[in-house]
Amino acid sequence: MNTEQPLNPLHGVKLEQVITDLVDTFGWEVLAEQVNLNCFKDKPSVKSSLKFLRKTPWARDKVESLYVYAIVRGKPLRSQEAYQAKLRSSPKAAPMSAPKSVPKPTSKSGAINSNIWKTSS
Repeated sequence: MNTEQPLNPLHGVKLEQVITDLVDTFGWEVLAEQVNLNCFKDKPSVKSSLKFLRKTPWARDKVESLYVYAIVRGKPLRSQEAYQAKLRSSPKAAPMSAPKSVPKPTSKSGAINSNIWKTSS
């Protein structure tokens, strides 16, 4: 069986290394702000984080996504306040206006849609 994953940036990287790199780069406070998990907020440690993330796939996905975004791709992280401020300052979509009324087609007999029914008279 071929287990090569050339396009997977997490291939060969252990979860412990992911957490360690994130903590060394950003610290526990920034990590807790970016990924809202109690294992990063309340008495954080690598051991407790590993235990929680191994049992919780959705949380592990968030942490791995942050690792790929910030460490592998080198993108800068924004604080949640900066992100929320950007959302508030972005222009809102223009409210949709009420649809214009379209005149209803009527035939000689006055029945609606009678023009689509071809009846020989």
